[in-house]
Amino acid sequence: MPENTSCIANTLVQAGRPEHRQGRQVNLPIELGSTVVFDTIEAFEQARDHRYETGVNYYGRYGNTASFELERMLATLEHAAGVTLTSSGVAAISLSLLALLKPGDHLLVADHVYGNTRAFCDSVLARMNVSVEYFDPMTGAGIRKLLRPETAVIMFEAPGSGTFEFPDIAGIARVARQAGVSTVLDGTWAGPVFCQPLDLGVDVLVYSASKYISGHSDCMMGVIASADADMHGTLRRTVMAIGDKTGSQEVFLASRGLRTLKMRMLVAQQAGLEMARWLNQQDQVKRVLHPALPDSPGHRFWKRDCTGAAGLFGVIFHPCSDTQVNNFVNALEHFAIGVSWGGFESLVLPVKPVRSARAWDEAGQLVRFNIGFEDTESLKADLQSALPLLNSQTDTATQEVDTYVEQD
Repeated sequence: MPENTSCIANTLVQAGRPEHRQGRQVNLPIELGSTVVFDTIEAFEQARDHRYETGVNYYGRYGNTASFELERMLATLEHAAGVTLTSSGVAAISLSLLALLKPGDHLLVADHVYGNTRAFCDSVLARMNVSVEYFDPMTGAGIRKLLRPETAVIMFEAPGSGTFEFPDIAGIARVARQAGVSTVLDGTWAGPVFCQPLDLGVDVLVYSASKYISGHSDCMMGVIASADADMHGTLRRTVMAIGDKTGSQEVFLASRGLRTLKMRMLVAQQAGLEMARWLNQQDQVKRVLHPALPDSPGHRFWKRDCTGAAGLFGVIFHPCSDTQVNNFVNALEHFAIGVSWGGFESLVLPVKPVRSARAWDEAGQLVRFNIGFEDTESLKADLQSALPLLNSQTDTATQEVDTYVEQD
């Protein structure tokens, strides 16, 4: 794995703090306000003309001191020319694509993307007359064969939602850049601690700060980062034109969460790998999908490009019925059922992958696990008591249920 050249720990602790003065608070306060006032029309007009720039106080919707500091901090961590905050991870994805696409463009989308990304592409972008084509996420530099003269953007994830294939980020970015095509990567899983996709050639990095950055399942926020100042300006103006706004309390929670991000992700990595390896040894488990495991798709790219792994992974159980899987999940005591992840609590969710480029033909039931900060021996004991429900022969008929298809 690559070495971290910058001292992330110092940045997480020291950046974005109040100005140096005696008796200062450790954290920036929650900053509320909509109207910003000026003493002269000249000062007002200067702020108006520069309102899209980070740090310019013009009107509350464009940001304030606290949100500007958070944007600067994230830009430092991501080695970005600029960062723009959004109201959610979905907003970061959708607004980035809106900013970079126009009617008649061709969009390539990795087939393993987050369900809301797929929904936005198939509904909103389709109505805009954007041609959406899904591709095998492991195609790497072979994506060159899918490019058309009208291809404008490649949207992909590292790793993929639910199935956790880790793509050749640099290979796709290199081909795209040579062809003049923009790349947008959802890098929520690895975050700024374990991977810097902009350094690998990606044009736009998006992620949900609702996950590990806030870390406590109480904040909705998205992040858009770009290595190019002009592209950052285009993205920021689009966000502002739509009127998307991050709440002041969310800014405070994300700023607070960042301080402990590295420690929490290191613990999540250790616990996640421990649980993934343990599950891989259980009789009911057919396969564990975790980029840090050697037999997981794209492991060599993860090893090349990342310094660590999140506590989120998938498990394919040997073929059984939906009812059996539901009974297994319902029997767990330490794993709550819910979307999202990256908080302190362990979560579990059955997943039904949706594919367009190539059918998901893996035999077995896929379940996603987020490993939180509970005692891992307790988690193992919980799973151990529920796993026998998957090899029960009392219900062998497959029952169609409303299982969550693509997860947050």
